[in-house]
Amino acid sequence: MEQRKLPNATIALVLGIISFIACCFSIGIGGVILSGIALYLANRDRKKYLQAPEEYSNYNQVKTARVIAIIGLILAIIALAYTVFTIIDAGGWEAYMHKVQSIIEKAQAQQ
Repeated sequence: MEQRKLPNATIALVLGIISFIACCFSIGIGGVILSGIALYLANRDRKKYLQAPEEYSNYNQVKTARVIAIIGLILAIIALAYTVFTIIDAGGWEAYMHKVQSIIEKAQAQQ
């Protein structure tokens, strides 16, 4: 009997890798979403594999995707927590935006 590949292994791996980048550029929210989806897909494939291990050949890819998704989720949560802390430390959203605007103005004045 020929072994099949688990259907979501590649997409879970790609989403897990992209979640690393997304957690840095989207204040953590994008990373949480992408790594959450990757973790869900990897867990679905893991359950499928555990029901019939002899039918599938790429379980190592699923394990790798799951680990990367977990790491991406942790990093995204840390980035999100840092962003929330920064906004609270600035005195709320309006004070934070005022602070960001003043930093942008200073940078533009230096150029």
